[in-house]
Order: sequence, then structure tokens, then C-alpha cells
Amino acid sequence: MSFLLLFACGVAGGLFGGMGMGGGTALIPLLTIGCGIPQAAAQGVNLAAFLPMSSVALAVHARSGLLERRGTVRIILPALLFSVLFSLLAVLLPARALGRGFGVFLLALSLCVMRPVLFPSAHTLRPQ
Repeated sequence: MSFLLLFACGVAGGLFGGMGMGGGTALIPLLTIGCGIPQAAAQGVNLAAFLPMSSVALAVHARSGLLERRGTVRIILPALLFSVLFSLLAVLLPARALGRGFGVFLLALSLCVMRPVLFPSAHTLRPQ
């Protein structure tokens, strides 16, 4: 595999992540489709890249006073639990099922993002 191709995929994932889209949304398909890397390995690479980036972002937001500390344990504990559970499930699933599941997730995510464009009347502000 060409180093430059892998580097370009990393740059694209970082660019999308920096714009708020979520780098894994771009990085995983780029690695699987563009580079032929197995789905589970691509998800592992995404997780390995996500941990240091999210740690830096958390530190920056904390220093800026932008963290709402109240209720964080109620969010963090289930997130950790389900991250571990679904990581184990991802290892057990066949690559084809994993790929299809991720595809369905991306379609659902894109519909959620496009909802205000597709149904603008449902998102207009009404006077109260």
C-alpha cells in the first residue's frame, strides 16, 4: 500500500473531523474502499486516531471553560460500556455485515443532516 495514499486518507479524515463532521465518517470508507483495508482494521485505526485528538479537544475546551461538568458521569459511563460491547461485537461480525451496518448508519446520518434541507417547514421558528 502506498504511503502517500494512506497519508492522503489520514489528511482527508482529519480535515473532515476538523470541520465537525467526524473524521471516521470519511476515514473508514476511504480506508476500506480506497485502500482495501478490512473494515475491522479501519475502525481500529479510526479509534487509535480518535483517542489523542479527542483528548486534546477535551483539554482545550476545559481550559476555555466550555465544558458542562454536571451530568457527565451519566453520559460517560454508558458510552464506555456500549463502546466496549459494540467493539467486541464488531470483532465477531463478518466483514460484510459490518460494512452493511456502517453503510446503513451513514445513510441514516446523512438523512438526519439533510432533514432541514428536505423539510424546511418543519424547522422554521414559530413565534411564541
